Amino acid sequence: MSMERARAHLARYGLEGRIRTLPVSSATVALAAQALDCQEARIAKTLSFVSGEGALLVLAAGDARIDNAKFKRRFGMKARMLPADRVEALIGHGVGGVCPFGVNAGVPVYLDESLRRFDCVYPAAGTAASAVGLTLEELEKASESAGWVDVCRY
Repeated sequence: MSMERARAHLARYGLEGRIRTLPVSSATVALAAQALDCQEARIAKTLSFVSGEGALLVLAAGDARIDNAKFKRRFGMKARMLPADRVEALIGHGVGGVCPFGVNAGVPVYLDESLRRFDCVYPAAGTAASAVGLTLEELEKASESAGWVDVCRY
């Protein structure tokens, strides 16, 4: 169901044809980069954080790490990853396939500045064996981004 949600969401932007179903797992940055034959940094990993009773998503470059001080300054709270057993219920996609497309209502999506180094990045598309190549402009639109943030170091 998760891939179908992502596909339907991307179809609103004419991007559903860009989804790649991979013959191997892309559940981690390293696996995704290997499957797509690209630099790990170009994988747009979707990080899920606790936000009050809900969640928020931050897409970051594959080589980026959350900077706790920057995160706290930007969001006014400590960076706490969602527990794995709550990800699917709160986001709408399971661990390994979390992406910014077709997420549950009320889940804001932010894009980290670490992505701006690239013309094209590869977020997941709802499963642990999928990806979609997008320009930053396409990613910003299709993710219905709540804005750009600077919460990582790389």
